[in-house]
Amino acid sequence: MADRNIKEINAGSMADIAFLLLIFFLVTTTMDVDQGLLTQLPAIPEDNGPNVQVPEYKVFKVMVNAQDELLVEDDELSIYQLKREAKAFLSNGGVFEDLIPDDSHVDRERWITEAELLAKIAVREGKQLEGESKGQLDLDLKKLHTKLQAVRLFGAYKELDKSAVISVQLSNEASYNTFIQVQNELSAAVNELRDELCHKHFSKSYLDLDTRDPQEREYVMAVRQIYPQRVSEAEPF
Repeated sequence: MADRNIKEINAGSMADIAFLLLIFFLVTTTMDVDQGLLTQLPAIPEDNGPNVQVPEYKVFKVMVNAQDELLVEDDELSIYQLKREAKAFLSNGGVFEDLIPDDSHVDRERWITEAELLAKIAVREGKQLEGESKGQLDLDLKKLHTKLQAVRLFGAYKELDKSAVISVQLSNEASYNTFIQVQNELSAAVNELRDELCHKHFSKSYLDLDTRDPQEREYVMAVRQIYPQRVSEAEPF
């Protein structure tokens, strides 16, 4: 019987093929990753002084308990009513009128006017406060000019109080799904107010404004000045 010589298979290129397959699967495979929520955090305090207690009438309180029940200003509401209440709070300058103490010095009709802004700009341009840096002065002037642009585009408006905030607090046992729903409704409240303003004055939605266009970028800044995104997440309970 003749001997059959079985030729050895050359496996030298197998490692290269396996490596290429690995790279292929790494590049083409998609993985579910939590994207998180876009949230603007409050600015870091410049000093370590005592915490300032925000008055109750400036806080829109949203709470979710362990049973996923929604409490807005201590009243039980459905998730579908949250957006309406948040819009009312933001439209009123970020205050609850009926909660303001009678002896308070709060200006209940805080409207921003062009005459007032022009006077403030004139004062700031001609005077730098003691201990104030040039950068701080420029930033202050920039904010005033943004307000002026908003007034010239939309007329006098009721400014959201500086310390007014939508405060969200959830129980440790509350579900993640409810948390997302609450955040979505609050974001929708701001976006709808912005859209209503843009449709009224520009006949287009807020998201259709092109920030690459200098003029429309000014529109965006003016709209954000009137309806800022101001949501704070309190410690869970």
